[in-house]
Amino acid sequence: MSRTSPHEHLRRTELSRRGLLKTAGGLTAAVALGGATVATTAHAAPATFTHPGMLHNAGDINRAKVRVAAGTDPWLSGWNKLTANSHSQSTWTNRATATIIRGGDGQNYSLLYNDIAAAYQNALRWKVGGTEANAVCAANILNAWSTTLTSVTGNADRFLAAGLYGWQFANACELMRDYSGFNLAAAQQMLANVFYPLNNSFLANHNDACITNYWANWDLCNMASILAIGILNEDSAKYDQAVTYFKSGAGNGSIAHAVPYLYTDSDGYALGQWQESGRDQGHTVMGMGQMGAVCEMAWNQGDDLYSYDSRRFMKAAQYVAKYNSGSDVPFTTYTWGTGQSCAQSSQTVISSSSRGQIRPVWAMLHFHYNRRINVDDKYISAMYYNLVAPEGGGGDYGSDSGGYDQLGFGTLMYAK
Repeated sequence: MSRTSPHEHLRRTELSRRGLLKTAGGLTAAVALGGATVATTAHAAPATFTHPGMLHNAGDINRAKVRVAAGTDPWLSGWNKLTANSHSQSTWTNRATATIIRGGDGQNYSLLYNDIAAAYQNALRWKVGGTEANAVCAANILNAWSTTLTSVTGNADRFLAAGLYGWQFANACELMRDYSGFNLAAAQQMLANVFYPLNNSFLANHNDACITNYWANWDLCNMASILAIGILNEDSAKYDQAVTYFKSGAGNGSIAHAVPYLYTDSDGYALGQWQESGRDQGHTVMGMGQMGAVCEMAWNQGDDLYSYDSRRFMKAAQYVAKYNSGSDVPFTTYTWGTGQSCAQSSQTVISSSSRGQIRPVWAMLHFHYNRRINVDDKYISAMYYNLVAPEGGGGDYGSDSGGYDQLGFGTLMYAK
């Protein structure tokens, strides 16, 4: 993620998890944001939270465990990506520190994102492979940070750190919550006291900037963190806050703002222009991972955000996948207000910068839309199979922070 910011073909009826969602009708031409119909029904968190219930549920874990043990692809290929990653080794030593800085002087946030990747990958190796040494390593990393970290600071980028590493840390904790050597209470308290206040502040105030100033990913990672903390801590208010913001929040991360224009291409596939498409494709693909994480976590608690507003997110993922796999897509001029004064800025063409960048975000989307609910995801499918599979994780996509914006390993954990 950049550290600078002034900044379906549909084949069946939409599924629902806990009650049918109200959705907008199909659209066949470019449609402005104001034309979208978004449900406003008050949300309610699950009466009983499901665990594990963030990026992975018990079925995901059991399927991976059985298929890897049987030596079956593609799970085995995904497992081999995991075990080859240096972060997944049980010898990893944590570098927990009291203050994490992202943006400005003294940046040290790579300590955190590398350790989170190691905790998550070791947790996966324990869950899927059953190796106690990996469980010990993951627990030690999480316990050290839970009892050491007291603040996340820096310039505006501190909100990116709070968002990205909040939801990722919580996901590693969710995998370890039933391990006797893991201090769940310490992790719950640290996330609520260190990460959540920043997540909440950003969604409420946007660093005192114009509401449209910050890109969709800034909202999305903070939404994901609040959602994950809500699940880990069984905090219904936080869970509801995140889901409500996804549906109707004022900033660019809410679904109608993140996907402002809808189209149907010449082959009849529904597409949705992503809010960052005129910026660059690295951040646009990142958005697929951030919104995908929100949708997957909600799905595992009984809420189908994947299909919300007539599968608006799927339309965006098809659009992004189609363009990044080499085909043209329509683009409507995107205009927004910047800074504190809301000075107008516009993008008139889609950006080709970083086009085709590989990030481990597509397995989650393909195996949900195509396998779970059986809809035609032509472009997502092509992106995944032709360019991405099998997916790795943090450490497999470069050493800078962008390579760690997703936890990854979707081939191992989502293939169906």
